[in-house]
Amino acid sequence: MRRFSRITVAGAATASLALALSACGGTSTSSGSSESEGDKGIAIAYDVGGRGDQSFNDAAYAGLQQAKKEFGYKTTDVEPTDGETDADKVQRLTSLAKQGYDPVIGIGYLYSSAVKQAAEKYPDTTFGIVDDSTVEADNVADLVFAEEEASYLAGVAAAETTKTKTVGFVGGVDIPLIHKFRAGFEQGVKDTNPDVKVISQFLTQTAEEGGFSSPDKGKAAAEGQIEKKADVVYAAAGLSGQGVIQAAAANKVWAIGVDSDQYQHEALAKYKDWILTSAMKDVAKSVYKLAQSVEDRSPRTGVLTGDLKSGEVSLSNSNPKFADNAKLQDVIETAKKDIISGKIKVKSS
Repeated sequence: MRRFSRITVAGAATASLALALSACGGTSTSSGSSESEGDKGIAIAYDVGGRGDQSFNDAAYAGLQQAKKEFGYKTTDVEPTDGETDADKVQRLTSLAKQGYDPVIGIGYLYSSAVKQAAEKYPDTTFGIVDDSTVEADNVADLVFAEEEASYLAGVAAAETTKTKTVGFVGGVDIPLIHKFRAGFEQGVKDTNPDVKVISQFLTQTAEEGGFSSPDKGKAAAEGQIEKKADVVYAAAGLSGQGVIQAAAANKVWAIGVDSDQYQHEALAKYKDWILTSAMKDVAKSVYKLAQSVEDRSPRTGVLTGDLKSGEVSLSNSNPKFADNAKLQDVIETAKKDIISGKIKVKSS
């Protein structure tokens, strides 16, 4: 059962709150109540691309669903809108906190300023932010991942799989977070086979330009790399990564997915035979664990890093052609052990 909330919220109609939410992002899952009960569960506010990206946001939703099923409380998830400001994000998060949701989680680094401001307004609510370690407030959990470690293993897989000795990396936006994916991938490739060439490209300089939400941009970038003989292409580009996977399948070369096991996603089913593996970060587990800690009245806060050792980053094994390749699996397992032991130091930039 839900714990007694740490917030006492007056039982008043929330029509104005509903209007505020609709003004800055539609609600995907209704809370089922029009009153602030002060006894609600997890709420998440999505990053660029929203639910249905077959990647980052969908993984967060899976964590919400697990918490909802286990704890039996009300939940909600809210979509972003085009061209929204930090003020819109602050309004969204504070509205959720005012309604009694706890924890309230912003999915993606773009929520950093909004989470900080909302957390100051509602110090008795636990807030979370995924993929940002800069908020550092007493009631905020900074949920981050060692993406470079999983990307290193993706680089090992690419170097072992390529026939042309050319592989590609497509990053959504040219920012430090995506630099981690690129750095780990390039190091994994070069440590495995220095003769393999890596073609790296970012789709945009800012998220507002669509780097994480434009499959057409991802497809065009992958096609350009494939024309340059890349036969394995790794995408760290959110929704844009779907275009990379489509291009790879159309040209019968390998794609490596990101964030969640993209081989398993229904929307990508017709391309899955060409999804070699995915460099996963368990956003679902991280989101669920934060909800569980609040449920247990012992909220997790501070910078919380998921890595290979904790099992919160990994490579997927869903594609039988990948999983059944014993030699490849041995090489990857050795690299994994060496990273966990500290023998291999993976670069993050």
